[in-house]
Amino acid sequence: MGEDGNISTVNISYINFFLVGFPGLQQWRSLLVLPLTFLYVTIITANAVVIYTVVAQRSLHQPMYVLIALLLAVNICAATVVMPKMLEGFVLYANPISLPGCLAQMFFIYFTLLLDYNLLLAMALDRYVAICHPLRYSDLMTSRLLGSLAIFALTRSLGVAAPLVILTARARFCHTAVIRHFTCEYIALLSIACGDLTFNNQLGLAMRLITVTFDLVLLGTSYTRIIYAAFRISSGGARSKALHTCGSHLLVILTIYLSGLSTSIVFRVAKTVSQDVQNLLSAIYLLLPGTLNPLIYGVRTREIRQHVGKMLCGKEPPQEVGKIPQTLQNPRVERKLPG
Repeated sequence: MGEDGNISTVNISYINFFLVGFPGLQQWRSLLVLPLTFLYVTIITANAVVIYTVVAQRSLHQPMYVLIALLLAVNICAATVVMPKMLEGFVLYANPISLPGCLAQMFFIYFTLLLDYNLLLAMALDRYVAICHPLRYSDLMTSRLLGSLAIFALTRSLGVAAPLVILTARARFCHTAVIRHFTCEYIALLSIACGDLTFNNQLGLAMRLITVTFDLVLLGTSYTRIIYAAFRISSGGARSKALHTCGSHLLVILTIYLSGLSTSIVFRVAKTVSQDVQNLLSAIYLLLPGTLNPLIYGVRTREIRQHVGKMLCGKEPPQEVGKIPQTLQNPRVERKLPG
């Protein structure tokens, strides 16, 4: 019976689906496989180069660079969760996926996104201590604290992603077996579910609002104090270094949060926007951080840029490379910043 009939609506719950991400690009799908494959390889390579640089250079074994490497490792995981299935969808118009596979993909999408948010919070804490409390930096930012921050990030990400997946797994999908998306995104799955989904929608929206609002308040407070303290550093070179480093972090924050905000607004408000445009915004949201983050940190962070240049081009970095300015690293030569 058709999908509008009683049997389809009441008794059937699909457990196998077809991802149809960009139905309006049917004639161009095969032509997009090569550039998207190149994008995926570029994301993996660029992030891996910066990670390898941080791991290989002992002078970069400091909290800020370790957190950057962790963020870029999450970028690789996020792209790997999305891109292979997306590329398969451009080869096969109707890309098959089972319900367990769909739920697993959804979990890892949100888990990696939330890890991004949490690592940005950890970076804000690192810069706050380095610039606002430089005399205590080496005592506070220890490997034990980094481990605690990593556990907190994993736990918080799991605590948000798991309920969404569990709640989705309990839903019945009776409207159609076609998911009009290139991934098993939460809203895309709910759009084909039947029954009362009010709680699912409210939970998803509440978790996003609470998470984003909490993070933005902490990030805004932290970087406001960081910038205020940076302008009060007497040394012009140290002040410039502090503002430049924070500028890199702020660029990454704006990239992630603005792309996520635009996607949410379009999904929930702009009902007249075509499915292809909605999916394109989702692709930008999911893949843009992995594309831009290694460029932002690799180009704007001098220590990483010089070591990458040495590795790729055989150029020797200056003798001072790898050292944080004394105002940020050596508490014995830095005057205590005003409170």
